[in-house]
Amino acid sequence: MRWWCPRGLRIWILRAFGAEIGDDVLIRHRVRIHWPWKLSIGNSSWIGEGAWVLNLEPVIIGNDVCISQDALICTGSHNFRSPTFEFDNGQIVIEDGVWIAARSTILRGVRIGQNSLIGATALVTGDVPSNSRVYASKD
Repeated sequence: MRWWCPRGLRIWILRAFGAEIGDDVLIRHRVRIHWPWKLSIGNSSWIGEGAWVLNLEPVIIGNDVCISQDALICTGSHNFRSPTFEFDNGQIVIEDGVWIAARSTILRGVRIGQNSLIGATALVTGDVPSNSRVYASKD
């Protein structure tokens, strides 16, 4: 069953559950945010339809950031070498002016420097310096 939730109400609900959200932020339909109290979004940022913020640890999103449709921002992992498979999580920081294109995946412990572009379907497993471009492999 589909239901509609106005933009302002989505922001209000997230703030009510502890998210820090700046002015002029747009969070589209079908965006999933695991723990709102571990989310910070600066001004004039946008999260596209179907994006998933799996924030077991803090996710900090700067100003003027675009996270496109179906992107995955995932702070969680497990230590697969451990017999108890314990968590191996880390926060994610996305600095000002970043564009994370459609269906990209950003994994735990990553910092994406300002004014960087993460191309469609790219997988980011390590820090990205400011003013960088990361594209999916063309193998």
